[in-house]
Amino acid sequence: MAARLNPVARDEIVDLRLVAAADLDPVLEEEVAVWHDDLEWDFAKSAQLARRFVGVHALSGRVLVVDGRVAGYVYFVFEDHKALLGDLYILHALRTQEREDLLLRPALDEIFSTPHVTRIEAQLLMLNYAPARVLPRAAETHQFCRNFMRADLKKADLGEGTVRRPFYLENWSDRYSDAAAALIAESYAGHVDGWINDQYRSPAGAHRFLHNIVAYPGCGTFSQPASYLAFEGASGSLCGLSLTSLVSAESGHITQICVSPSVRGTGIGHALLRQSLLALRNMECRSVGLTVTAANENAVALYERVGFRTIRQFSAYAWDLA
Repeated sequence: MAARLNPVARDEIVDLRLVAAADLDPVLEEEVAVWHDDLEWDFAKSAQLARRFVGVHALSGRVLVVDGRVAGYVYFVFEDHKALLGDLYILHALRTQEREDLLLRPALDEIFSTPHVTRIEAQLLMLNYAPARVLPRAAETHQFCRNFMRADLKKADLGEGTVRRPFYLENWSDRYSDAAAALIAESYAGHVDGWINDQYRSPAGAHRFLHNIVAYPGCGTFSQPASYLAFEGASGSLCGLSLTSLVSAESGHITQICVSPSVRGTGIGHALLRQSLLALRNMECRSVGLTVTAANENAVALYERVGFRTIRQFSAYAWDLA
């Protein structure tokens, strides 16, 4: 049975598992519109999935109730030793940093009290961005600035660059999953993104990451025709990859791009990116987006040369509990 919302209390926090799905509809509808207008991203499938789990009271989280009406929500899921804050959104007219913290604090408290959890990760694009912001549980928090970048595919510079190593490209195939997972772990060894997403730290974790982006709609619908693998010409060993998804009928997204340390600076990364962008353009995508850690200056510079521009900054967070 859904919880009764108190029509008197100004701000109230309620367990998400006690709320009826219909009570969340106005928030989800506005969020879908914001993702579409600001990021050219069709968030409807993700919203529908959240609504379905809320409807059967199977999604952990909290809702913000203002004057008896649901005004925002946060949810989280558990994955082995880790909890992921999947989303946080508050209606624009009622959004304040204090209300965001009001939602976050009890969610984090519940996660911290869960025995097997040693880590929490969050990349909340709709959270108010403030580099100096202090979140609840600040002592355990690591914070990283991220850029959401977008390129107009009609204006992007998709000319061939110089590649200083023999190589060849193939479209993504699941038969390369193990090699791709090993490549991701090798590429991100000691990298700042390994602090943001601990799946990058091992082949097993990277394998789960690949499965998630290929099989699930969180980063859009995986696009095999616009996803490529790079192989060294002499040895035939995998040395790079560029994976993409469709986030709307006219917009693509680069979900992962990396090269092995042995071929960095050879132009293979640019060649992979160019090929994915050409494929997306041929699929009649008008734009393409990606997210990148701001501290990864070489990657940001590459994207800017091609034509990407930062349209939103947000923070990635990680809490280490052990």
